[in-house]
Amino acid sequence: MSLNNDFPPPPLITPPSGHNLLESKVVIVTAAAGTGIGMSTAQRCLEEGAQVVVSDAHERRLAETVEELSGNDSDHVIGIPCDVTKEDDVQHLFAGAKEHFGRVDVAVNNAGLGGTALLTEMTDEQWLRVLDVTLNGTFRCTRAAMQLMGAQGAGVIVNNSSVLGWRAQPGQAHYAAAKAGVMALTRSAAAEGAPLGIRVNAVAPSLAEHPFLNRAISDEDIAILRNRELFHRGAEVWEVANVVIFLASDYSSYLSGEIISVSSQHP
Repeated sequence: MSLNNDFPPPPLITPPSGHNLLESKVVIVTAAAGTGIGMSTAQRCLEEGAQVVVSDAHERRLAETVEELSGNDSDHVIGIPCDVTKEDDVQHLFAGAKEHFGRVDVAVNNAGLGGTALLTEMTDEQWLRVLDVTLNGTFRCTRAAMQLMGAQGAGVIVNNSSVLGWRAQPGQAHYAAAKAGVMALTRSAAAEGAPLGIRVNAVAPSLAEHPFLNRAISDEDIAILRNRELFHRGAEVWEVANVVIFLASDYSSYLSGEIISVSSQHP
């Protein structure tokens, strides 16, 4: 067996078909507008039989996303604008979802904000903005979900963290601190949610490919990150969404307080 660094081109891969893993479930997905993990998660939820509430702070892009997701079937997807840094918006999102569909079975807290800045050059504003969206926003949505699901006696929460919550990377102190906080929040929420019938887990992607990735990371750094992966590529966003679907479904009925790495990074 060769141990050199040559690597063949990645095979063509396609998303799996749906198997009704979330049939009749009502799912909220935050930060779902655009082409990232949130949008792909919403699409996969629909393919698995769920009714979906998509949310985003960008109202125009949200409306476009709802139109794209709904196609000719608007009964299974609605959009509710929400800025996760605003408590009133978060409460409006969860109340609106319950009013429209009658309940909320799954909350996917996907909203997050990245950026690159060396710690010695990072401003308070940069630090606080990333933490407010990524960590505080996840806290607000987790709290709202647990309040609603606790009254129902059941529910599932899936948070979006990152492998940077475990691993160091220059220029990512604010993002790494926020994502590590999401991991700790997930475990604590799981401990509090268990007596209420609520499971709380998180995914931790390493590198997820989407068209706007280089807005937060330079092309040179993306190439380095791809080379660190065993498959020498980042995950497709639907590959991350598949793990979210697993955690949201009854197939993960015994899992709570877990952080699932969506990664092929070698040591």
